Amino acid sequence: MMKRVFLFAAFLLMSLGAVSQDLVVATYNLRNDNESDRRAGNGWDRRRDKVCDIIEYNGFDIFGTQEVKHGMLLDMCAALPGYGYVGVGRDDGATGGEYSPIFYRKDRFTLLDGGTFWLSPQPDRPSKGWDAALPRICTWGRFRDEKCGRELWFFNLHMDHIGVVARRESAKMVVDTIGRMCGAGADVILTGDFNVDQHNEIYGVLTGPGTVVDSFVEADRRYARNGTFNAFDPQAWSDSRIDHVLVTPTWHVCSYAVLTDVYWSEVADAEKQGSDNFPRELSYRQYEVRLPSDHYPVVVKLEYADR
Repeated sequence: MMKRVFLFAAFLLMSLGAVSQDLVVATYNLRNDNESDRRAGNGWDRRRDKVCDIIEYNGFDIFGTQEVKHGMLLDMCAALPGYGYVGVGRDDGATGGEYSPIFYRKDRFTLLDGGTFWLSPQPDRPSKGWDAALPRICTWGRFRDEKCGRELWFFNLHMDHIGVVARRESAKMVVDTIGRMCGAGADVILTGDFNVDQHNEIYGVLTGPGTVVDSFVEADRRYARNGTFNAFDPQAWSDSRIDHVLVTPTWHVCSYAVLTDVYWSEVADAEKQGSDNFPRELSYRQYEVRLPSDHYPVVVKLEYADR
């Protein structure tokens, strides 16, 4: 009898664990690799290890990134061999221009299907839409979470920074596409640099119809002391969140955070300094505070809701 009770209890705990599996999701605009940033001391060659350390240390399970050029993509694949990705360059649908790739842990997820569409009236080909300054894309993937057997859809985009009409129409397109592709009751995550904050009317286009909700609003706990854009200035502060993790109401949002990690860059000829307020064996140098990207990553912990 006791043995049967024990086996039943073990089965119950296993069943509960399968239902409440958690998922660490993120969005991170990595800032493209360009000569102007290198001259200012913010080149990708300086930042890439810090970016990958943030991803690895915080245990991202699946995440969207933006402004990733092909060389950057190869660097990340080399530094993070446990992750696979789906995505293409926006200029030619292959390796040209910026990607908006989705990275996922290969030991947890199986990619069942995926692709990229352009945020334009010609979504099946490289194109600019409406008043957009640049081609803009949304990459998507359908995954099976091998940890619990559930399927999820993940969409990741980068909307235009200039075209107001393009942002509005892109928002409508993505919400409509999610509804059409995924159907009612699907577990869907939409991440990206939307270039609209929570005060903008286009934010309402995304969250108003009820397809997706803002994980910031729904979270049980929040750690967000700044907005999500920093312009490589560690002194800058804003309440604007232009990078979002939006989810269908099928998810339970446990926590939401904006990670404001910095790193230190050596200053030439900086002398050692000490203080009477700590042991004389200790000393420090003046270094310059720098940021791994001109955006902060948004990290959200989700749980699958009961069905």
